[in-house]
Amino acid sequence: MAGAGGSDWPPLRQGHGGIRGADAAPAHHHVLLLQPALGVACHGGCVPRILFALFLALAASFPGALRAQERVTVFAAASLKEAMDRAGAAFRKRTDIAVVVSLAASSALARQIEAGAPADLFISADQEWLDWLAERDLTRKESRRLVAANDLVIAARTSEAAEPGAILGQGRFAMGDPTHVPAGRYAQAALTTLGLWEAVKDRAVFGENVRVALELAERGEVAAAIVYGTDQRAAGLFRVYTFAAESHPPIVYPAALTAKAGPAAEAFLDFLLGEAGQKIFRELGFAPPPL
Repeated sequence: MAGAGGSDWPPLRQGHGGIRGADAAPAHHHVLLLQPALGVACHGGCVPRILFALFLALAASFPGALRAQERVTVFAAASLKEAMDRAGAAFRKRTDIAVVVSLAASSALARQIEAGAPADLFISADQEWLDWLAERDLTRKESRRLVAANDLVIAARTSEAAEPGAILGQGRFAMGDPTHVPAGRYAQAALTTLGLWEAVKDRAVFGENVRVALELAERGEVAAAIVYGTDQRAAGLFRVYTFAAESHPPIVYPAALTAKAGPAAEAFLDFLLGEAGQKIFRELGFAPPPL
């Protein structure tokens, strides 16, 4: 599987209706305007001092309201949708800090961060795209952690299990684009290990991320899709084959804070690594991250 250390990657291909997450635009800053109390005689700079004193008093009285202004912007691999939905809701309930998530292929998200997108935390579906950002000094390298792991399966609308050559040799099948989508790279590696890639690659329909490949199988536009085990489970499709872990590189989800991340983002990463966050991953079928 090709590494992602260089910057000369092919342009992203358009898929069949990409999966888009929440808007990752910068937060709007709300300005609190305070009027001076009636009857107060002020000269020179006393009004700004009074306003500042009132602001501090309000801040002390309503710390929860100020925390509500905070938010964490997370750029996460498309396969993490359900996990981020649950974790974000649980974190907000615990801290009153909102979590805004943008979902796409790890490659697309990494490029957006390089272009200046306001992400606080990046969670990739492979090591290479996080390496790509780290080489550009766009992440805090000491914050890098593995949050979860996954497996690779063939999902289909029918329950008849078979060998992958038989499944993929009948009609079209979907997978992530192996030029830049981690799930596609894992799929190509697994099929190459099994000696099937050259025989079946012309039947493949490449999606711009793994959830696009999944949707094609759900709609019956392809006979099967090579996706992560958690994707198959979330969609309710049948798992007709599971690739051996040795047939492809380890499927892990590395996370790191971006260079501009603040304490709220650090707290959310700690939450994902803690007992409550890891329970969410386990409930959705993710494996524990390797030690």
